[in-house]
Amino acid sequence: MKRIVVGGQIDKKKIEEMIKQIGKDQVTVDIKSDLDAAMALKSNQYDYYVGACNTGGGGALAMAIALVGPDQCSTLSMPGNIKDEAFIVSEVQKGKKAFGFTAQHTEQILPILIRELINQ
Repeated sequence: MKRIVVGGQIDKKKIEEMIKQIGKDQVTVDIKSDLDAAMALKSNQYDYYVGACNTGGGGALAMAIALVGPDQCSTLSMPGNIKDEAFIVSEVQKGKKAFGFTAQHTEQILPILIRELINQ
């Protein structure tokens, strides 16, 4: 069972619902403010942090970068630039714990990301 916390600035409920739909009984998901989510990740209450904003790295990951460090965070999309599946898989395999993306790329990013997180 993977414990995922949704932070970031945009579409938290939509992201939570999509994670539950993809992960089914293999995930638990909670929504928190970006600060509370990052603190909960740092204290190992959750295995992974997922967040969205308009840039993919600003409001989605700022608190995670500050609290768990940039080496644990990955921006999976930015306006006009969605990372490919190989990149997402590689970031998960590297042990990254916090993932940010632009809200408009949720449907492209989450199916790949959640599948890979479950397989870790």
